[in-house]
Amino acid sequence: MTKKVAVALAGLALVAGLAVLAFRSSPPAGSASPTAFDLPALGGGGRVRLAAYHGEPVVVTLYASWCTACLSELPGFARQSSRLRGKVQFIAVDSQETGDGAGFARRFGLAASGFVLAKDIGQSSTGGLFKAYAARGLPVTVFYNRSGTIVSKALEGVPDDVLQQQLHQLYGV
Repeated sequence: MTKKVAVALAGLALVAGLAVLAFRSSPPAGSASPTAFDLPALGGGGRVRLAAYHGEPVVVTLYASWCTACLSELPGFARQSSRLRGKVQFIAVDSQETGDGAGFARRFGLAASGFVLAKDIGQSSTGGLFKAYAARGLPVTVFYNRSGTIVSKALEGVPDDVLQQQLHQLYGV
């Protein structure tokens, strides 16, 4: 093997290695890892990325317009989001949707109360974040600490009093 060929192969190996590292360090657009999600915003353009809230406690709730448990849970979530604006970030992710998820979010004033709204990726039966959370149904609520680590997960509805307890216990608010 000539010296030029060896240098060229070494250069290609270096570029390939750097590409692998770059790919691993940031999730691809549309990823749904439970600790590094990158989802489309529910209304209009833009992205909702967990990394954008590093340094803040985050509560993520997955909902759908057909979800009866979401009907009873979301008013309390909206109240807590309003009360804790600037202290805890709330993100609502429309998942497993077969109807009007954006209209459902408007019905409960989620955006007006400070929620960031996102849409789960994947087909309705295999939403990426739904699947990543190992959910069995809706709603799903996941609590993240300031460094983006999951500290608690509820795979069922969370009543307002339980939500308040969790927020106090996990975040001191």
